[in-house]
Amino acid sequence: MIENKTILVTGGTGSFGQTFASTLLKNYNPKKIIIFSRDEMKQWDMAKNYPNESRIRFFIGDVRDKDRLMRALDGVDLVVHAAATKIVPTAEYNPFECIKTNILGAMNLIDACIDKKISKVVALSTDKASSPINLYGATKLASDKLFVAGNAYSGEHGTKFGVVRYGNVMGSRGSVIPFFTSIKDSGTVPITDDRMTRFMISLEEGVDLVLNAFSDMEGGEIYVKKIPSMKVTDLAKVVAPEAKHEIVGIRPGEKLHEQMIGSEDAHFTYEYDDYFKILPAINSWDSDKKRIKNGKRVPENFVYSSENNPDWMSDEDLKDWISNNSKKIGLI
Repeated sequence: MIENKTILVTGGTGSFGQTFASTLLKNYNPKKIIIFSRDEMKQWDMAKNYPNESRIRFFIGDVRDKDRLMRALDGVDLVVHAAATKIVPTAEYNPFECIKTNILGAMNLIDACIDKKISKVVALSTDKASSPINLYGATKLASDKLFVAGNAYSGEHGTKFGVVRYGNVMGSRGSVIPFFTSIKDSGTVPITDDRMTRFMISLEEGVDLVLNAFSDMEGGEIYVKKIPSMKVTDLAKVVAPEAKHEIVGIRPGEKLHEQMIGSEDAHFTYEYDDYFKILPAINSWDSDKKRIKNGKRVPENFVYSSENNPDWMSDEDLKDWISNNSKKIGLI
């Protein structure tokens, strides 16, 4: 799937994009990776990691600008859509900007990919898109719907669109582990609610899910990785064992527990060894054997949330992960 292909990554200077690019260059043989993003300094900093690598290119642009996307997509085979306005409070206080990037940007990319006859597109989603209570989650749900429906629009152009959905990415920029690490010496870490739980996934697992989607997708599927949960208080005890916990209350738009598959999606959801797959409710695609493959439909009223998850990350597992990723999260 990746061999000798040109792949464009929107929002490619983010945590996912950087891990995705390094993984492909190390373990696969892409013809070219194009990092498409709007921040020149982040591109400049990322380029320093590849001083002698001719297969990675940088392209300044914004998903809000369809003409720029059209130019960037020349000669591209595959697209990963990682660009988003994703910080929950930022989206609550700047809703127009969030909608422009997460919804209008998705529409621009879908149209541009169809017109440029891109082979396959995988968009990154979030647990917050399932039964959303905040604007970020609502825009990502709308984005998911757009990418799923895009398969009906591509027609003879043949572009296939899929979505991957996962939870809190350990060590990603702005996430809780680097945040707790940065303030642990203050003696206090803020906890929004001592009952709060979150899904936990590594960047490498997120990359694997995207690559699996590229190889498996027929178009319209939402892939949900099976990952462990952890209580935020337990996470804080591992990251900052000497610090006291200060309960500060849930922030605007924040959930107590995250959810990746709601009961409304259960009828269209199939289970596999390492992931779930939500099939489209439109066009009878949910009964398409090419999309189902060897999946088993989940029970009615099935819900996949960080609270009812059968798989929980232990303190030791998290300690091992931190030990192996200490440089990435700023411990050394």
